[in-house]
Amino acid sequence: MDRPTAISQIREACRDIARLLMKIHPAVPHLADESTQHDSYQILHRLTVELESLKKRIGKLEREDASTEL
Repeated sequence: MDRPTAISQIREACRDIARLLMKIHPAVPHLADESTQHDSYQILHRLTVELESLKKRIGKLEREDASTEL
C-alpha cells in the first residue's frame, strides 16, 4: 500500500468513526444515570479529540507530500 492510499483509508475510517460517535451522543441522556452520563460525555469528548488529532497528523503528512511535488 502506498502512502496516498493509506491516508485515504485512514481518513475514511475517521469519517466512519465520527459518524458512529454521533449516534452514541444522543443516546447518553437515556441512560438515566448522572454519573454514567457524565463519564460517557467525557469519554466521547476524549475520543473526538484523539480522532481530530489523528486527522490533523494525516493532513500534515499529506501537505508535506504535496509540497515536495512542486
